[in-house]
Amino acid sequence: MNKPLRYIHIGVGGWGQHWCSAVLPRLKDLGLAAPIAAVDINPDMLAKAKAPLGLTDGQLYTSAAKALAEHQPDFVTIVVPPAFHEAMVDLAVEHGCHILSEKPIADTMAAACRIYHKVTKAGLKMAVTMSHRFDQDKQTLEREIKSGRHGRLSSLIGRNTWCCRKFASWGKFRHEIADALLIEGTVHHFDIIRALSGADAQTVYAVTWNPPWGEYAGDSNGLITMTMTNGVRVFYEGNKTSATTLNGWGQDYFRAECELATLELDNRRLRVMSDLEGERVTIEKHLASQTAWTNPWLAELFANWLAGGEVPPNTLEDNIQCCALLFAAIESAHTGRVIDVQEFLQTNLAAVSVGG
Repeated sequence: MNKPLRYIHIGVGGWGQHWCSAVLPRLKDLGLAAPIAAVDINPDMLAKAKAPLGLTDGQLYTSAAKALAEHQPDFVTIVVPPAFHEAMVDLAVEHGCHILSEKPIADTMAAACRIYHKVTKAGLKMAVTMSHRFDQDKQTLEREIKSGRHGRLSSLIGRNTWCCRKFASWGKFRHEIADALLIEGTVHHFDIIRALSGADAQTVYAVTWNPPWGEYAGDSNGLITMTMTNGVRVFYEGNKTSATTLNGWGQDYFRAECELATLELDNRRLRVMSDLEGERVTIEKHLASQTAWTNPWLAELFANWLAGGEVPPNTLEDNIQCCALLFAAIESAHTGRVIDVQEFLQTNLAAVSVGG
């Protein structure tokens, strides 16, 4: 058995606590990786990493630069606000560490492209944890579509609607930023749509707005159409100010129109329906079963990749496409234009240099 990989975890507060309690300990249990340090700028928050990760006081740092200078990890896990991702990636690249980062790659397309260039040039491995795509229900639907049993896929319909119109009901900061729906919500569904369709986006057209009853500084509602590079058509509805929550987080709605059947995922129930034999045939599918989903599963796939295993589906190379779709949709919403996503990506990659 290979010796466990060594890692430094950066970011203990907020979602970082979930990583410390539910994601990272599993890597040690599997014999894949063990922590050698944890970092957070808040000493009080940092102490919360000590017990779940099995660290000593001497392994707790308020400076990522100091932690990396005093240790030699194989990889780092980055769970800090997106605006600080690039600085943490720079440190990892400087010390030759592979990277497992929370989504998004960065808070701007330019920063995401710089990270892409830096990591690629350094020959390092990086993956991004877009957790919702890797949940049990979406994985079951993806596998069903790609099984070939239902013929070719023609179109996808997605919906995510919440009753979160009051200030702070969706987390205070989301009510204070621009493009809250797209940046904090739809980005996950873009990633799911790419997986379900089996292709990247070719074009995107987004209309977003905030109704008078939505207590948001930015847009909280959106209707988005996409054409994928394989010709699949997509329509998506996002609504954070609905009077009722129809499909909230983890309870998504997706309908796949295939050649031989309609597949409908709704609140974690998957139905396969067809009238082609003259009467309605409905089959309810059991959700797929495995030992872990979402981030715990992605961390396992990443560690196995570093140990010489298969390339996971959430690499930097894959996720730059999701990032491009997100920021192209924002540009479409702001300009009223249809955006060619592949052209948008290549233009932005060419516009930044590794040191830029």
